[in-house]
Amino acid sequence: MSNDDKITPMLYKLKSKAAGDLILLEPQGKQLLTLIGKQPEAQGIIAPEEMLDAIEALRQAIAKQEADQAQAVADAKAQAQPAPRFEAIGLRQRCKPFIDMLERCHKAGQPIVWGVP
Repeated sequence: MSNDDKITPMLYKLKSKAAGDLILLEPQGKQLLTLIGKQPEAQGIIAPEEMLDAIEALRQAIAKQEADQAQAVADAKAQAQPAPRFEAIGLRQRCKPFIDMLERCHKAGQPIVWGVP
């Protein structure tokens, strides 16, 4: 396989004047953008007036994931089964930098854009 044949994963680079850039690999970028109701396309914008709803959507998704995992552990324990294994990095950890960026940009009244050079 030559260097030309290598597949480069897509990155999402979220930028704003009010915060440092946030770079996400394609799967995580798609997941987080979808959770806040955005189409994970090559370009997009999150307006300041959308940010509080986006933060709330992420927090709800975190709470749901954690509740689902706790229930799965409880169910396994009740059935004398081994506890299920989950990804080492959960949604709470993945969302933290994004939530921080959303909060900072909302406070400054600055949009977040991605896919714009």
